[in-house]
Amino acid sequence: MRNVLLNRLLLSLGILLLIRVGTFLPVPGINHSDLAFYIQRHSTAKNLISTFSGDNTFVIGLFTLNIFPYINATIFVQLLLGFSPKLAKLQKEGDFESRRSISRLTRFITLIWAIIQSIGVTFYLRQILFDWNYLLAVEIVLWLTTGAMIVLWLSELITDYGLGNGASLLIYTNIISNLPNLFKKLIIQNSTNSTIVSVIGISLLVFMSLYGIVFLQKGIRKIPLISSKQLNQTSFQDTVKNYLPLRFNQAGVMPIILTTAMLVVPNYIINLGLFNWLNFLQSFKFIYWIGYFVLILAFSSFYSSIVLNPKDLADQLQKMAVTIPGIRPGLQTTFYLKKVIKRITLIGATMLAIITVVPNFIESTFNISGLNGLSTTSLLILAGVVLDLIREINNIYYSNVYKNMYK
Repeated sequence: MRNVLLNRLLLSLGILLLIRVGTFLPVPGINHSDLAFYIQRHSTAKNLISTFSGDNTFVIGLFTLNIFPYINATIFVQLLLGFSPKLAKLQKEGDFESRRSISRLTRFITLIWAIIQSIGVTFYLRQILFDWNYLLAVEIVLWLTTGAMIVLWLSELITDYGLGNGASLLIYTNIISNLPNLFKKLIIQNSTNSTIVSVIGISLLVFMSLYGIVFLQKGIRKIPLISSKQLNQTSFQDTVKNYLPLRFNQAGVMPIILTTAMLVVPNYIINLGLFNWLNFLQSFKFIYWIGYFVLILAFSSFYSSIVLNPKDLADQLQKMAVTIPGIRPGLQTTFYLKKVIKRITLIGATMLAIITVVPNFIESTFNISGLNGLSTTSLLILAGVVLDLIREINNIYYSNVYKNMYK
């Protein structure tokens, strides 16, 4: 068992190291001296670069796009599954070949996203590089697109033969690598106005955020189930051993991603100098917080309705001859599950919105700059990946124990 875990761990670490090194392999044809010169003299580009690298230096490398085209493609496919009952049915009830077709569709959309993002990066470099031309643009697009598809292939190798989910581990690695720069930024920017109260406030914020995120990731509502065979048993308490677990946070980080994507549009418009009357939004941050809070609630409800369909759950329970105590099969079970799902979704979405908005509130209250880099999305991913790794290690351990028992 130890050899299996060690081999999987080494494979995952080796691939992650390869991708990390490939990120800093410069794409041929780009004059990075021109790039560095431009970054140092333009604050907007400097802020954008710090988002990726966490520093003032930046290299357009082979794996610069990383796993982000695949993440965008996955979000798009999930939305397609929500709006297309045919595709959703194909994913749930289809055979192995049908699920492979959906995987091929995801890869194809990943390729399209990689090309689009590569073109965006290439034409952004047009105002930076002095020797920019269309032949160079085609070469950059080919390099970046190829790098993105290689990263996708390597991430699938981690998922199939390594330890953990490849895409999640890549995002986890990017977040962890940026944490030292985040803490350095917090210390430098707040060294003059930091007090004991602000330090305690930040510590409590991190603790409460992590506690709430772990609760959202692990918290479930147990719906007791009884099979037709168990109904003849004398003791009711003995019969209720099985349950239907309904997670409080079915949507994961999707509501935050969709909300951020929607609310970032006004900032882009303001930065481009269009609709200058929107500048008043920057002075009233509470409008942004309220919008963030409301949109997270809305997107959580929307995405949970895509992931969990009460009618499908009721039909599956009826096919398995399983019922909820005190609830009749069929339509009554559907209404009951719909009511329970609405309640737990509201609780989970409210907690997620609070955890997301609290860092902004603490930042303004204690006059702490740079705290918004401590995003709930990052903490959710960090906690979720660690919990998934622990779960997978336990599964490997117990499967090997059972194999040894029945040899």
